[in-house]
Amino acid sequence: MKFLVILILCATMNTVIFNFSNESDISNWRVVNDTVMGGVSNADFKLNDAGNGEFTGHVSLENNGGFSSVQYAFSALSVSPEDEIVLRIKGDGKTYQFRVKDRTATRHSYISEFTTTGAWQTLRIPLKNMYPQFRGQRLRRPNFDKDQIEQITFLIGNGKEQDFKLLIESIAIAD
Repeated sequence: MKFLVILILCATMNTVIFNFSNESDISNWRVVNDTVMGGVSNADFKLNDAGNGEFTGHVSLENNGGFSSVQYAFSALSVSPEDEIVLRIKGDGKTYQFRVKDRTATRHSYISEFTTTGAWQTLRIPLKNMYPQFRGQRLRRPNFDKDQIEQITFLIGNGKEQDFKLLIESIAIAD
C-alpha cells in the first residue's frame, strides 16, 4: 500500500509533454534534416503499430550533411532549471541528442546527449545540466536557466553515415 501511495504521488508531480498512443495526433511533430543546409540525409516520423513515436532514417555525410532530427513545438510550459526531463525511449545502440528551447524563436538549443542500449530505457535529464549549442558549436552561455520551454527535439548527428531507429513512448517534466 505504501508503494502505491508513493507511486501515485510521483505520478502527480510530472507534467506530460507528449505521451504516445495509437490515438496520438503527431501532426505537430516535424522532421528537419540536413537538407536545409544542402545535405541528403532523410528521416521519417510516424506512429508504429504499438502506438510509439518512431523516428527512423539514414544520416548521410554527402554534401556536408550529417544530421536528422524531429521536433515538437507546443504552448509554453513552466519549468525550473531544477526540473528534469523524463524520456521513455528505445533506441538502436546509437547516441542521440535531446534538445530544448525556451522559445521557438530562440536560435540556439540546450543539449543533452544520451546513448541507447537497444532496450527500453527511462532517462532523467536535469534541465540545469543542458548546455547551449548552435549549429554544432557549444556556446559560451550559462546552462539552461530559463523558466519555460516551447520546443523539444531529438537529433542524431554522430559524424558518420548510419541508419537509425528511435522509439519514443513518452516525454515528461518531473519537478
